[in-house]
Amino acid sequence: MVVLKGIPRILSPELLFVLARMGHGDEIVFADANFPTSSICSSGPIEVRADGHCIPALLKAVLELLPLDTYVESPAAVMDLVPGDKEKGLKTPVWDTYRGLLKEAGSTTPLEQVERFAFYERAKKAFAVVATGETALYGNIILKKGVIAPD
Repeated sequence: MVVLKGIPRILSPELLFVLARMGHGDEIVFADANFPTSSICSSGPIEVRADGHCIPALLKAVLELLPLDTYVESPAAVMDLVPGDKEKGLKTPVWDTYRGLLKEAGSTTPLEQVERFAFYERAKKAFAVVATGETALYGNIILKKGVIAPD
């Protein structure tokens, strides 16, 4: 826990340090409990542990601090359903939660949906992957950092 004014308590010192080090265009993955975080991070991204925390709570806190990229079609991407889950009509209510949080943060673009293995490849190129305790199916999300406008 960080004991500073104005910093959401859910953000660990490690996660704050990662957010501060990211530059424009860098991506951060918030990974659900089923995501192969350690395997993905063996190829380069920084691994941050946030075990026991759900992604919506982390996103709400992170979006208070992290500017989203406005120079891309979408600054947020989720892992698309595999064909079998699409055929079953599987619902992903967590995506609606993400859309609401992104809208509150000022993002008006739709969530990008990335095919499963393409999502893994993109995660390997991310700046960091945050391992969470999120249990919602297809709960993974990637955010692209933007810039802070000059005063």
